[in-house]
Amino acid sequence: MLLTIDVGNTNIALGLHTDGDLLRDWRMRTDARITADELALTMRGLLGEHADRVTGISALSTVPAVLRELRVMLGRYHPRVPRVIVEPGVRTGVPLLVDNPKEVGADRVINTLAAHHLFSTACVVVDFGTSTNIDVISAKGEFLGGVFMPGIEISVDALAARAAALRKVEMVRPRSVIGKNTVECLQSGIMFGFAGQVDGLVTRISRELERTGHQGPVTVIATGGLAPLVVDESDTIQHHRPDLTLMGLRLVFERNSR
Repeated sequence: MLLTIDVGNTNIALGLHTDGDLLRDWRMRTDARITADELALTMRGLLGEHADRVTGISALSTVPAVLRELRVMLGRYHPRVPRVIVEPGVRTGVPLLVDNPKEVGADRVINTLAAHHLFSTACVVVDFGTSTNIDVISAKGEFLGGVFMPGIEISVDALAARAAALRKVEMVRPRSVIGKNTVECLQSGIMFGFAGQVDGLVTRISRELERTGHQGPVTVIATGGLAPLVVDESDTIQHHRPDLTLMGLRLVFERNSR
């Protein structure tokens, strides 16, 4: 069984794969102060009966402090298990056509790998996490760059902190776009506002791809923990793949194992 570990700024996603299929997945809150021992104990509790059946580990972390503890944990608790930690030097097969390839986060590279594996077209991956990242992929599987925006939760928290009369609200679909009370007005801005923002950027990206000679269809994929809030309201998102990063980690493990 292959264990995949995706450490993001807000959550840690774990996936257990067997014969190329995702058997189970879990999510836990990211704590930059977590120790290697705490990480091992929490993961073992989630894996339960599967903990001793892990035969390979593929991991990435966008949080340097957790990456350090992750390395210690794997060396201490899984010393004989083959593992791949995605970082510069690891074979991904993804050409990075940007000014400074070392700046590209491991999660963006892995999402590129998984998206091209799934669709074999030019792709736009919208990752709704702590920040909302839009990554652009050519039909050849090249990473072309993308867009960063403040994430949904960050925006809501900032609004509640800076506006005295506003507060955090439950992030659900309001009755209509035109809110009839403060809560609905906020919910409308969150749900429809972020959907419109994504749709506008995806439209501009598609036009730019066409202008620069990229032909053929462009597949738009949503992933990330907050994607379910926006997917149904977006006109441009075609696929929702919450397991995209875990799939990419499986693919990069297979590539490096060979």
